[in-house]
Amino acid sequence: MNFVQELTWRGMVHTLMPGTEEQLQKELTSAYLGIDPTADSLHIGHLVGVMMLKHFQAAGHKPIALIGGATGMIGDPSGKSQERNLLDEPTLRHNQDCIKKQLALFLDFDSDKENAAILVNNYDWMKEFSFLAFIRDVGKHITVNYMMSKDSVKKRLGEDAKMGMSFTEFTYQLVQGYDFLYLYKHHNCKLQMGGSDQWGNITTGTELIRRKESGEAYALTCPLITKSDGTKFGKTESGNVWLDPERTSPYAFYQFWLNVSDEDAQRYIKIFTMLTKADIDGLIAEHAQAPHMRVLQKRLAQEVTCMVHGEQEYNAAVEASAILFGSGTAQSLAALDKKTFLAVFDGVPTFQIQKVDIEAGIQILELLATHTNIFPSKGEARKMIQGGGVSINKSKIESPEKAIDSSYIINNSYILIQKGKKNYFIVEIV
Repeated sequence: MNFVQELTWRGMVHTLMPGTEEQLQKELTSAYLGIDPTADSLHIGHLVGVMMLKHFQAAGHKPIALIGGATGMIGDPSGKSQERNLLDEPTLRHNQDCIKKQLALFLDFDSDKENAAILVNNYDWMKEFSFLAFIRDVGKHITVNYMMSKDSVKKRLGEDAKMGMSFTEFTYQLVQGYDFLYLYKHHNCKLQMGGSDQWGNITTGTELIRRKESGEAYALTCPLITKSDGTKFGKTESGNVWLDPERTSPYAFYQFWLNVSDEDAQRYIKIFTMLTKADIDGLIAEHAQAPHMRVLQKRLAQEVTCMVHGEQEYNAAVEASAILFGSGTAQSLAALDKKTFLAVFDGVPTFQIQKVDIEAGIQILELLATHTNIFPSKGEARKMIQGGGVSINKSKIESPEKAIDSSYIINNSYILIQKGKKNYFIVEIV
């Protein structure tokens, strides 16, 4: 497999330094990609870089995932309008451990193969580096003129910049450049990959290797992923879409991919899955024949959810989706854990009822029109029940005389009421 060609047809190459492809065809090569450890989980914005490493390993080369422990203490100015909060060492180490577990879903760290992935943290080689030693051994090889020419710096120092840039951030490209130099010397690393906003930082590293070691090193960047409407990829109303199931439930994760536009699905399925070109071309053609079936979105959601959360969680997410959209059963509803239940019915109107009241039993009309205002009157509630339009926990209510008691409570917390086909309400038991 030709790594550069593979990434190119997938739309994952923005800029490629001359000689990169030739280097990769010549020999097994090590390449690294930096990951910011600002949280104890990756989010889907990291996935493009992670998939680059995955394809790199699949092509027979050696991926190095670099946790930016030292650089995380500084803050990268690229694409930022202001400085970030800096982290202490215990937080960095915790975040590193969590991130490695997630990376292991994509990369083989444990095999005895020559191209097994490794994880490094630049804090390990930067923490003992004195300021004087750094400016003497590294700083003298890169001119201020060179550093000032980078877009990430110019944007922050230009006429329109409001905040300016601290010396701390200004030094970022030198520290990242030294990472490349260190990995070149200690791991024979000859390629750095990253987002297109990292080009300036990456080429500072190649320049440092050239000037200090008279060595050849290379750079490859991928485009920054956006949505077809121009908004930022990976963001929802509630914030980032995380890989950690505690931060973003597998159901919400699955739904994110399921709900992307046709245009985005066609791009994303190339970037975020390992499906072959033939498979993807087939899916695109099938989707074009019947767009309403959302073949692309369904397969994309399946591939990414299985890769991150496993097949069991994927199946649970599919089943949970069926509950919301009409075809789920009472059994599948009862099987939902509390977190998934809340994720499925996020934003649904909620009413509270005392547990003692429900234990005593509440006549269905009272529940629908007195204890809640799901219906404006008992008469309307009765009429809809008689017409077969009311369900409790996905089971149709046959009689307006029915009493609802504690046997209807799901997860010791909720009762789900459905009015017509699409209107859901939650009764929370307190």
